[in-house]
Amino acid sequence: MKTAAAFLSAVLAVPALASSWEIDPAHTSARFSVKHMMVSDVSGTLGRTTGTVELDEKDLTRSKVDLSIEVHPQTQEAKRDAHLESPDFFDVAKFPKATFKSKKVEKAGENKLKVTGELTLKDVTKEVTLDVTLIPEVTNPFTKQPARGAIATGTINRLDWNLKWNAPMANNALVVGNDVKIEFVAELAPKLPPAQAVKK
Repeated sequence: MKTAAAFLSAVLAVPALASSWEIDPAHTSARFSVKHMMVSDVSGTLGRTTGTVELDEKDLTRSKVDLSIEVHPQTQEAKRDAHLESPDFFDVAKFPKATFKSKKVEKAGENKLKVTGELTLKDVTKEVTLDVTLIPEVTNPFTKQPARGAIATGTINRLDWNLKWNAPMANNALVVGNDVKIEFVAELAPKLPPAQAVKK
């Protein structure tokens, strides 16, 4: 009995190495940037981002990410935003959300990961790999709960997701570039049991 009790005490004394986190949509953004007429960049945000991160500190390659993004492009230009919501681009009326679900996580250095997963835009799902930097844990002074962050970056070809609209220019140039830089800047809060989540 003493041996069993000692073993149980030792197990309970070891901090949890796997943790569940929720995206804090109030402090998270999904950003994009694309070339305009080959002379400038147009950047904007997609919309409210929610989701979960299952983080395995002992073996980060076993971690998982599941994101859902409301497609509501904002580029500080109303006419352009309306065009982005139209069937020429995101066709928001038919496809109001984008998703990302991880399939593979690889270590790429201290607090660095390469996360490969399926990105769904409109009715197209394709695999992409994002470079992820994990931000160390801190204590939220308002909730007294732990918090941490993650920044994910990558580049996709918009044509792969049937975002094909363009207009020709001289010298075979195009108004809209095909390569789109994407960036997720996320703040994470602990995923609480339903009863606690209601109270927070």
